[in-house]
Amino acid sequence: MRSSRWLPIAGWCVATATSIVLSSFALSPVLNAARAEGGALPDLDQLPPAQVAVTTTASPTPPPAVPERPEPTDDAPETDDPSPTRTSKKPGTKPATTAPGTTAPATTTPPTTTENGWTVTTGGDGVKTYVRTFRCDGGTAAIKMTSQGIVSLVTATPADGYSVQKQGSDTNLAIYFTSTERSFVIHAQWWNNEPFVEVTEIGAA
Repeated sequence: MRSSRWLPIAGWCVATATSIVLSSFALSPVLNAARAEGGALPDLDQLPPAQVAVTTTASPTPPPAVPERPEPTDDAPETDDPSPTRTSKKPGTKPATTAPGTTAPATTTPPTTTENGWTVTTGGDGVKTYVRTFRCDGGTAAIKMTSQGIVSLVTATPADGYSVQKQGSDTNLAIYFTSTERSFVIHAQWWNNEPFVEVTEIGAA
């Protein structure tokens, strides 16, 4: 009966001694390395795996991403701007002026000459214009012709008791001054490259 009472106590003592021996065996490399290096820290490769403490440094939490501002699109609704819109006026264009000290070109009048009683004016295109006034007892008529053969009546003024009438065309013109007793005809046309006018009395005694 006494031997069965001491059996658990003996088992506990054996287990305790065994754990002490194992702990001493595990710590012997650490103690030997500390004595060999003269107080230096032990090498991690020589420590038992159970005693290597691995620490991990947590990376800092990244700052929250700032949302990008969306680019405006054509489909975005337009917003009413309460501020009044200013419109700029462009400076008006000033009319061109002649520089000081300079004069505007003057319009030149074609030179005038006289040929056989006709007042002749030559245009820039080389066409000559002939003008002459003819008088008779029936009245006065101013005739104009051009070197191109065109004949026209400028003015016709009948004398007292006479009436005036124009007949013909722009190449063969006749001016009649008529009364109850007498009549006069001024016949004008371009003939032989020069103006031709003939005054004739009708019904003379």
